Amino acid sequence: MIIFVKLLLAHLLGDFLLQPTSWVLDKENRKHKSIYLYIHTLLHFILAWILVDMTDFVWFAVVLAVTHGGIDFLKLHFQKNKTKRNWFVIDQLLHLIVIMGITLLYNNERIDFSAFDNQFWIFATGILLLTKPTSILIKNIISIWTPENKTSDDSLSNAGNYIGILERLFVFYFVVTTNFEAIGFLLAAKSIFRFGDLKEAKDRKLTEYVLIGTLLSFGIALLTGLLVKYGILQSF
Repeated sequence: MIIFVKLLLAHLLGDFLLQPTSWVLDKENRKHKSIYLYIHTLLHFILAWILVDMTDFVWFAVVLAVTHGGIDFLKLHFQKNKTKRNWFVIDQLLHLIVIMGITLLYNNERIDFSAFDNQFWIFATGILLLTKPTSILIKNIISIWTPENKTSDDSLSNAGNYIGILERLFVFYFVVTTNFEAIGFLLAAKSIFRFGDLKEAKDRKLTEYVLIGTLLSFGIALLTGLLVKYGILQSF
């Protein structure tokens, strides 16, 4: 299980936090001719090998990286502007399946990890999942309902994205520390602050759009917190 968690962490780092937007755009424009496709593939190999931290895992890391590059290659050549959301989901599912396959193939019975090490990897993966990866996931899910007047000149750059990340981390912390009542206060506080903006906008579609995004954000954070808490308890 811990091998899977480490490989998932490597994937989240390589596909989201350590992949600049400029790389993504260059790959979409130049496809297999983009140098960043191969740098991205090499990065996944390095991350997987370093995080698993076992010498004999090197060939599994090679297979993982090459497979990752192949999946990205297919996505770049087949996705269109209208199908980017669908290919994003397919791409991530395929990567997840490969990670699960590599985990099953790799014989990790002889590796002895302490409970602390297990808790660290589970906790780190949960936190990382709730940052940029979840933001991108929610953005893709609710993009089909984006209101025409959603954007505002008075809004800070990327403020909504950072607010979402912070609220998910708060919910995650409250779940892990068994302070569920604090989640209600956090949700109420956000509702109060958003009420004025939504009331002035007088736009039902915008209100529903914000509500869907908020509930998705809180729901994913709540589920992640419960899974991490269960995983930490199981590691003892």
